[in-house]
Amino acid sequence: MTESFRLVPFDSATAPARVRLEGDLSRTDERLRLRYRLADPGGTLRIPPAAPAPRRRDELWSRTCLELFLAVPGSAAYWEVNLSPSGDWNVYRLSGYRQGLAPEPAVTALPFAVERCGDGLELKLEFHLAPLVATGQPLQLAVTAVLEHHAPPGVSGEGPLSYWALGHPGPVADFHDRDGFLLRI
Repeated sequence: MTESFRLVPFDSATAPARVRLEGDLSRTDERLRLRYRLADPGGTLRIPPAAPAPRRRDELWSRTCLELFLAVPGSAAYWEVNLSPSGDWNVYRLSGYRQGLAPEPAVTALPFAVERCGDGLELKLEFHLAPLVATGQPLQLAVTAVLEHHAPPGVSGEGPLSYWALGHPGPVADFHDRDGFLLRI
């Protein structure tokens, strides 16, 4: 079964109007397949260039980063997967809501493909779930993204960020809110 999705910005007033972020997600036994399609026809986003040697890195969410949150229903623990268009990545395990953030030792590599095309990119991930959850174990998922905009003209450095998700259940953008884990597979 394949689930298609389209992410929406937390604050549409500050998010680039023509940016689209959509994709699909499927699960077969121990494999989760995720594809993001990011379109930026106005060129308003800062997309990091491909890293010469992609690796596990911290704080990818401070720049353009596509994310996935996974949880087993009824468990307080969950995982956060960070995927940078540069090829850098990380998988964190949390013991509860924003608690105990630590790199997941069971995941030592996370190969994914990024294809840059015209006004955007496509990112494809095939994730082996077996080190984290049992085969067939139900999952709750949140598909999210942090997108960095170019700095305003005349301003150097980092640009503002916008926060994208399937839905935003609270008054602030909070990808860790389990009410935002809207997909069930």
